Amino acid sequence: MPQQKSGAPAWLGAAVVLTGLVAAHVACLGSYGYFRDELYYVACGRRLAWGYVDHPPLVAVMAWLAEHLFGTSPEGLRAIPLLLVVALVVVTVTIVRRLGGGPFAQALAALGLAIAPHYLFVFHFLSMNSAEVLFWATAMWLLMLAVEGNRPSAWIALGGVIGLGLLNKHSMAFLAVALTIGLSLTDARRVLRTPWPWAAAVIAAVLFAPHLAWQARHDWPTLEFARNAQAYKLADLSALGFVGQQFLLMHPLNALLWLSGIGFFLIRPPRKEWRLFAWAFLLLLAFFLVQRAKPYYLTPYYPVLLAGGAVAIEHLTAARRLLRSALVVALVMGGAALGPLALPILPIDAFVAYSHRLGITPSSGERHEIGVLPQHFADMFGWEDLARQISAVYRSLPEDERSTARVFARNYGQAGALELFRDRYPLPPVISPHNSYWLWGPGADGGTLIVIGGNPSQNRQAFEHLEEAARTGCQLCMPYENNVPIYVGRGWRVSLNAIWSKEKRFI
Repeated sequence: MPQQKSGAPAWLGAAVVLTGLVAAHVACLGSYGYFRDELYYVACGRRLAWGYVDHPPLVAVMAWLAEHLFGTSPEGLRAIPLLLVVALVVVTVTIVRRLGGGPFAQALAALGLAIAPHYLFVFHFLSMNSAEVLFWATAMWLLMLAVEGNRPSAWIALGGVIGLGLLNKHSMAFLAVALTIGLSLTDARRVLRTPWPWAAAVIAAVLFAPHLAWQARHDWPTLEFARNAQAYKLADLSALGFVGQQFLLMHPLNALLWLSGIGFFLIRPPRKEWRLFAWAFLLLLAFFLVQRAKPYYLTPYYPVLLAGGAVAIEHLTAARRLLRSALVVALVMGGAALGPLALPILPIDAFVAYSHRLGITPSSGERHEIGVLPQHFADMFGWEDLARQISAVYRSLPEDERSTARVFARNYGQAGALELFRDRYPLPPVISPHNSYWLWGPGADGGTLIVIGGNPSQNRQAFEHLEEAARTGCQLCMPYENNVPIYVGRGWRVSLNAIWSKEKRFI
């Protein structure tokens, strides 16, 4: 394997790219407001457990840490993903060095990460998706070390990373299986005859066991969630559409890098056993195509392909400095062109006009009507407006009703927003049948209930008196959150606890 000279100059180009990337994120940390999922994760972080209906526990731990270290402002919650993107660039550049890449390859791989629209977005807000990309990249770097010399320390660290990755998102299991099959298809299969890969598997299983036990105690809610999402939520996408989305999610110009990365690992890796990374990618691609998965499910794999592609391009352009300069300029300009579609850099009117000029409308991957903004931006609007509207309805109640009043929110975004903004507006406790909120229960029977939306006739069946007190109003949010009736129900006809099981929405 070619040896990479050490020293600061080798990192200089990558450091410049990383500085620009961090500056772009910092410039818009508080733009557009909270993302829907962030509100939910804060609520989960205030109810720490070994599991939740729709995700493992690690993102709730990150939310808890963010709240206690940085506060619950959008900027505070987003400090952790900002640290994660720095770590991702460092790990990816480290992979490039392990593959024999020099300063240009390191900077090129960092630039590929920096311009990928999907990475720009998922590292902008608190979520498990940002940690997922880092866990996958770190796992593949450790596997390189482990396979290279069958190092026990690398295998032990790999087991820990896989276990933590499983506690972050179950998709880590897909990566682990794909890498194992990739190992068996190459000369690296020899390591499977040693105890260390199996020790790594045991470590990962031990770390994951408490979450698995939680799932069993709660009747496997995540399986029910996944079935419902597949049947009722996710939009159908053809195999061609799935592949096409890879080019858009990672940036069309990045295709030169990651396709070169596949070729690099298949044809001329520094070590023959590293062909496993090409096989694992192709296996995951085939699996996700068969499963009709969301296109972004494959995106955590690309850092290692960008690294391999950067090394391949560095070798091919060793005597063509002008070509290297042209490639860097093209990537920077292309990244700047698509960046506003992923990061909330532009004012709303400017964004709408710009996206129309480009003629690009990102898909939500779900069966929802899209409004003025694409879903990933629309889900950052309307939450404080909702809190103000519900607070006004609550304050209009007679004083003797307020002490026992609650809000029935239809989804975790609404519920999370009302909980978060209770410090700013007078608001009653919140209940919701959506995902983990359903597990947290409805509380005691009785009292006045403020109901957000729902079927009016079904609402009337639950109460002696039901009146529409207001309507939500948010022009930039998702259409299904706008102009929704807000009811006040009094005089229960049935027990809420008795009907709670029928209200469950795991989706």
